Amino acid sequence: MQRDSIDFGSMKVGQLFCKQLFPTLLGMVFSALFVITDGVFVGRGIGSDALAAVNIAAPLFVFAAGMGLMFGMGGAIVASINLAQGKERVANINATQATLVSFIGMTLVSILVMAFPTSVARILGAPEDIIELAREYLIAYAAFATFQTALCVLTFFTRIDGPKIAMWCMTISTVINIILDYLFIFVYKWGLTGAAVATGIGEIVGCILMVAYLLRYSPRVRLGKLKFSWKSIQLTARNSGYIIRLGFSAFLGEAAIGVMMLTGNYVFVSYLGTNGVAAFSIMCYFFPIIFMVFNAIIQSAQPIISFNHGYAAHGRAQQALRLALIATIATGLFFLVLTILLREQIASLFIADHTNYAWKYAVYGIPFFSICYVFFGINITTIGYYMSIEKSRLSTIFTVLRGIILPVICFFLLPLWLGVKGIWLAVAVAEFITFAVICINATCKRI
Repeated sequence: MQRDSIDFGSMKVGQLFCKQLFPTLLGMVFSALFVITDGVFVGRGIGSDALAAVNIAAPLFVFAAGMGLMFGMGGAIVASINLAQGKERVANINATQATLVSFIGMTLVSILVMAFPTSVARILGAPEDIIELAREYLIAYAAFATFQTALCVLTFFTRIDGPKIAMWCMTISTVINIILDYLFIFVYKWGLTGAAVATGIGEIVGCILMVAYLLRYSPRVRLGKLKFSWKSIQLTARNSGYIIRLGFSAFLGEAAIGVMMLTGNYVFVSYLGTNGVAAFSIMCYFFPIIFMVFNAIIQSAQPIISFNHGYAAHGRAQQALRLALIATIATGLFFLVLTILLREQIASLFIADHTNYAWKYAVYGIPFFSICYVFFGINITTIGYYMSIEKSRLSTIFTVLRGIILPVICFFLLPLWLGVKGIWLAVAVAEFITFAVICINATCKRI
C-alpha cells in the first residue's frame, strides 16, 4: 500500500491542510452517500411511509455515528499529541483502546435495541401506521450498528498517516452499499431489511480494510494487543475516560442531529402528520452531506492543530483554524445557493410523485431549512478547534447550546409564531444564536 508522507511539525500549514482535506472530503462524501443511497432507494423502491419509518429510526444511527466520532476524534487528538512528543507506542495504545471500547459499548446498545424494537420505535415517536416498518428497520439496522461506529473510529486513525487510504476504504464500502441496495430492494424485494443489510455489509468491508492497514501498513499509528491484567484494565478505563472527555463534544454534535430529528419528527407529526415526517426526512437525508463536508474540513485541520498544540506551535494551530473557517464559509454559501436552486430536484430524488403532499411540503420547506448551513459550519469548525486544543469544557458548552437546548426551544416556540415555516426555520435560528455567542466569546478571549 502507498504511504502518505506527512510532517505535521514542519510542512507548510496550507500544504498540510490541502493534503489532508481533499482525500478526507472525498471520504466524507462517500460516507454521506451511504445515507443518501438508502434514502433514494427506500423512497423510490418502497415508498414514502418507509422513508418516514427510516427517519423515525434515524436517531439510532446518529447515536452510532456519535459514538464513533467521540472515540475517534478524542482518540486521534490524544494520539496526535503523543506523536508530537515522540511517544509512538502510547499513540498505538490509544488507537487500540478507543477502537475496542467503542466496539464493546455500541454492541451493548445494539443488543438492547434488538431486544425491544417496538418500545424503541414508540419512544422515537413512530405513529401507529408505520410502527411495524420502523420496527423492521430497527432490528435489521441494530444488527450492524457496531460496525458503523467502528468504521468511524478507524477512519480517524487511518487518516493520521493515510488520508488517501481512508478515502479509498470509504469509496469501496460505498460502492458495495449502492450495489447491494439496488439488489436487495429492487431485485430481491427485501424491503427495509434489505436496505439495512446492504449498509451493514458495506461497513463491515470498510472496517476490514482499515484494520488491515492499521495492523500492517500504517507508518506510525498501529493497532496492537492490549494486556488484560487488572492494572491494564484500570489504565484502559482511565485513558478511555480522557478520550471520552475530549471527544464528548463530537458525540454531542452528532447527537444534536438526533435531537433535531427526534424533535422535528414529533413537531411535524403534530402539524402535518406522516407526510410531514416524510418531507422532513428528505432534509434529514440530505443534511448529512452538509454535515460531513464540514466534518471533513475540521477533521483535516484536527491533526495539524493537535500536533502543533502538543508541540507548543500555537501560531501554526491558529493558521490551520483560519484556513478551516475560510473553507467552511465558502462551502456553506455554495450549498445554500445549490439547495435553494435545486429544491425540487432534491425532493424528487426521494419521492417521484409530485402530487404527493410529502413532496410539496419538502419543496416548500427546504429553502428555509438551508439558511442554517453557513452558521452551522462555522459553529462546527470552531467547536472542533476547541476540542483539538483540549478545551473540552468550552466545546461541550457550545455543543449543548447549539445542538440540544436551542433547537428544542426553537422547534416548539417558532411554530407558535410562524406556523409551519417556524418548524423549518428552527435549526437556522438555533445555529445563528450559537454563532453570536461564539463570536462574543472569541472577541472577549481572542480565541
